[in-house]
Amino acid sequence: MEGIKIRELSCKDVSAAVEKLCIQACCILPKEIEESLVDAKEREESPFGEFIIDQILENAACARKQMMPLCQDTGVAIVMVEMGQEMVINGGNLTDAINEGVRRGYKKGFLRKSMVDDPIFNRKNTLTNTPAVIYYELVQGDHMKIMLLPKGGGGENVGALKMLRPADGLEGVKDFVLQTISEAGGKPCPPIIVGVGVGGTLDKAAVMSKKALCRSINQPNPHPQYAALESELLEKINSMGIGPQGLGGRVTALAVQIEYFPTHMASLPVAITVNCHSARFAEITL
Repeated sequence: MEGIKIRELSCKDVSAAVEKLCIQACCILPKEIEESLVDAKEREESPFGEFIIDQILENAACARKQMMPLCQDTGVAIVMVEMGQEMVINGGNLTDAINEGVRRGYKKGFLRKSMVDDPIFNRKNTLTNTPAVIYYELVQGDHMKIMLLPKGGGGENVGALKMLRPADGLEGVKDFVLQTISEAGGKPCPPIIVGVGVGGTLDKAAVMSKKALCRSINQPNPHPQYAALESELLEKINSMGIGPQGLGGRVTALAVQIEYFPTHMASLPVAITVNCHSARFAEITL
């Protein structure tokens, strides 16, 4: 198109970036999460809960220093890609390039490979932790933003999705979130981060609940009503008494993060994805 300069990006560069992200996400706890845990320790009223947070922080320091995984479960590689419309990929297929990066990163970083090639009939390990679960979004510009969210089985298994009725309204959404976290208890290794997707369709809500976990825990939803809902849900979750590692205490969650989207007038989808205290995440803009 006249007046627009198209930028080229090599598949080799994408693979190299994803390889590094895999190791970084699995071995280095994001600074903001570590700072939140330090603050959580000050707020924790249970001596045993305080001890557990100390152990979590020590584990994070050891993982960062030795570049070893924060947790043995290095998860499914969930990759969120924001791709500028003024960019083209050369040298191969973008999905193949991302999977190559995952394969190399999990091998080089000595990260556990957890993917099986068939969910029911032949649960045989692929030995590469591929295929990754990849979502693409076209955006303006000539850049590519890659967000990697390695998702462990403990947190993933307590996620939930429900098609509420519009009449259930705000209270129905609150009740579903709180019920889901209450039933999860200590299974997802608290302190947790709770991602919530509201609206769209069944599948859109689920993706949004994961996209919510890519947002900084220091960045509330820009919509004031959703920001207030995040704060209210966090307070109620932390009043449940589940506590660190589910052994009692005040700090069950570090954050609740909500994403929303317009929906059908007859629908109110709500999806919940939970991150454990090893909140694995890394991103890069190419």
